[in-house]
Formats: sequence, structure tokens, C-alpha cells
Amino acid sequence: MTESLFLTSDEVSGLATPAEYVDAVREGYRQRGEGAPAEPRTKLFNGDPPGMFTTYAAVLPETGAMGGYMYSAGFGAEDAWFMTPLFDAESGEPLALLDGASMNPFKTGAAGGVAVDALARDDATTVALIGSGAQARGQLRATAAVRDLDTVWVYSPTKESREQFAGEMDRVLDASVAAVASSAAAVEDADIVVTATTAAEPVFDGDLLEPGAHVTAMGQYHPEKRELDTTTIERATYVPDLRERATMDAGSFLAAMNAGIVDEDHIHAELGEVVAGVASGREDDDEITVFDSGGTGIETVASAYMLYEKAREGDLGTTIGFAPASEALTGE
Repeated sequence: MTESLFLTSDEVSGLATPAEYVDAVREGYRQRGEGAPAEPRTKLFNGDPPGMFTTYAAVLPETGAMGGYMYSAGFGAEDAWFMTPLFDAESGEPLALLDGASMNPFKTGAAGGVAVDALARDDATTVALIGSGAQARGQLRATAAVRDLDTVWVYSPTKESREQFAGEMDRVLDASVAAVASSAAAVEDADIVVTATTAAEPVFDGDLLEPGAHVTAMGQYHPEKRELDTTTIERATYVPDLRERATMDAGSFLAAMNAGIVDEDHIHAELGEVVAGVASGREDDDEITVFDSGGTGIETVASAYMLYEKAREGDLGTTIGFAPASEALTGE
């Protein structure tokens, strides 16, 4: 029997700062850029009751961990459950099982933060945030961990939601955070644009992007849904989390390809390749960059292992046992 650690969502919540998530995820993407294995998500759909089961995984050899994410959504409950199994990359033994719900916005936000750090101008101080949910919160906190922000403009369709979000973040961050009445008002003059929505159609006009702007799009991973228009994709140096995903479920990129505006050669590099220095990042102050994030096991494993180590230091969690196959299959 092998002992592993089970961590509840409450135990994970608040265990690490946004900056700690960013540091862990940056290291994970560096390993990916140097060849660490990772695969795009797999989504399985059910018709009756309607629901979705999703998995993805990664191996981070230098971190010493591997694992991923699996979650169900829908199935009559109109809710979702997130599980993160974590294994030792050398022995293969299970290290931990985390309830991944509370870490989800922060590990996903950390991937965006890594991209901002790698691709945005060093002097970027203004952010346009389109979306006001939990994922928008994670993205903004991570962005503030890598850039000294001055102003954040927040837009989402519901006035009450964007104003409540802006008020909350204005208290949390050193930057001035305010709600605006349109995505155009948010994007105008923004150094960094973050989209964290459930929209099926583009949420801003790519012609509005200022030279030198960086865009992180993380709200859609469906071949027929997109947050970015073809103008944005055409104007930008395009960097996905995983190259394979760009032609699988990155709806914004696929729409531009299908329109004949770009082809696969428009994919500049994976984020990990930029972080590892295998590929160039931003090359001048007028360049527009895009990070297209669909979620990977890279940020999941990196974050989960960081939380696992912090939990052990803090004597958190419950020990559970797993039987190795050599015992379970033979009964010995």
C-alpha cells in the first residue's frame, strides 16, 4: 500500500499567492519548451443527460511530477467537479489527489501571467479585461504579479457584474480598476488585453488594438467558438499553449485559417518554447502578440505539485492509501 495525500478545495484555497502560481507554471512551461510531454485536452460529450467529461495530462521531469486534470460538467446537475491526480515522475507512485476547484482560476491565470511576462512590453501598465467571472479574477491577479499595473478597465455585458468585479479588484490591487460600458472603451489604448468570457463570437474589434499590445485569450476552446476576430489573429504574433491545439480547438485561429487569412505557418511558437528561449518572444515595441490559452496539464501539474509541497510543509491534508498493481492484481 502506498500512502498519498488528499487535499480538499478549502485546504488548497489561499495556500499560494498568485506570484507563486506564476513562478511554478513558468517553470513548467520552460520544461515543456525543452521537450517535456504534454497533450491537448480530450473532451467527451454525453447527450442525455447533457454533459462533458474532460481530461488532459503532462509530465514535468525536472519538477518530478506528472498528472493532469479531469473534470465533469453538467450531467443534469448543472455544476462541475475538478479532480487533479498527481504522481511521482520517477517512481510513478501516486503523490496526491487534489480537489482542483479552488485552484482552477489561479493555475489558469498563471499561464496567462507567464505569457504576459514573456510577450507583453516590459513597460505595460494598462489592462483591458473582458469578462468578470472567476477566470477573469485569476487572470488579473496573475497579470498584476508580473507587471506594475496602473489602470485596469473591465467590461462584461452585465453592468452590475462588471461594477462589482471592478470594485472588488480595486480594493485588492494597487492599480486603479474601473468598469466601462463597452469592450471598445476597455481596449482603447490598452497595453494588455485579456479575454475571459463564454462568448461564441469575437468580443472586440482587432482594429482597435494599439501597436505593441499583448492579448491573452483564454475563454474558449471550441473549434466553432472564438473570442478573437480574424483581424486580431492576422495582426499578431500568434503563440498557443500547445501547437497541436491551435488546429484542434482554437476557434479564433481556425476561423482565420478557414477564411484563408492565415495558415499553420502563422503559429510562431508554443509558449514553452518562448519561455525556454528556444523561440523568440516579442521583437519590438510595436509588435502585437497573442497568447491563445485553452488549458493544459502543464499549469495543472506545476501548480498541483507546488500546492502539494506547501501542504506537506503545513501538515495539511488527509492520508489515503493506494494499492500497487502488483498487490491488487495478485491478491498478495
